[in-house]
Amino acid sequence: MSIRQYIPRRKVRQTFSLREAFSLYFVFTIALFLQVSYPLLDGETLRIVTLAIVYWSAGAMLLHALYSYGLKFALRFLAITWSYSFLVEQIGHRTGWPFGVYEYDASLAYQVFDIPLVVPFAWVMMSYPILIVARRVAPRWVFLYGGLGLMIWDFFLDPQMVIAGRWTWTIDGATVPFQPMIPLSNAFGWLLSGMGLMAILHSSLPRERMKRGLSSAIPDFFLVWTVFGGVIGNIFFFGYPAIGISVGTLFSIYLAPYFIAQRLGRRDI
Repeated sequence: MSIRQYIPRRKVRQTFSLREAFSLYFVFTIALFLQVSYPLLDGETLRIVTLAIVYWSAGAMLLHALYSYGLKFALRFLAITWSYSFLVEQIGHRTGWPFGVYEYDASLAYQVFDIPLVVPFAWVMMSYPILIVARRVAPRWVFLYGGLGLMIWDFFLDPQMVIAGRWTWTIDGATVPFQPMIPLSNAFGWLLSGMGLMAILHSSLPRERMKRGLSSAIPDFFLVWTVFGGVIGNIFFFGYPAIGISVGTLFSIYLAPYFIAQRLGRRDI
């Protein structure tokens, strides 16, 4: 009679196919290349690149969601975020609440009931990495931390788009500090609507990555690049150094707890 030593089989994390890896990194690289080219362009080329940045960036985030959390997660995230943002934009555009009175320019191309098709995809682009951050930093307050992140992100987005003539605001009260072209009500609108979206996403989407799920390296880099690009762009290209420094500092403080948690290796939520 012999006694065999039992050695449990190790759980091997599944890997991605070359096709999947290539598709994700290709789309993400194109998105970054377009963002790098943005401050160097003007005219019709700039308009086309502006639209392309949103679509390619949103595509990269959706691919990451697909390969990290699965098809059901990715489709549900897209459906919720697109529908919610389109509804909020309809309300905001027609009533002036909660953002303030604004008007989209025809340069943003195809519109659905006066809302450019690209706008809900900008919400998709922004909401995915912010949801990851909020779930990691404040799992019991995802709606609040996520809404705050969307508001801060828009401090970079809105003045850049107004400067480029993509939309205009009616200013009849207080404005965002260092941003005389943006009403303070827009910050309130983003915080409020962002909290609503994050609450719905957090309650509707699973929190665990698949066993073969990707790391968060791509959305993490996207966030870092957003801060870096916003600071450099505003200081050296757009002529608003105060926006670059103030929003860059605020965004860095917001993201610091997340990257500290990443460094310490805390389990994903």
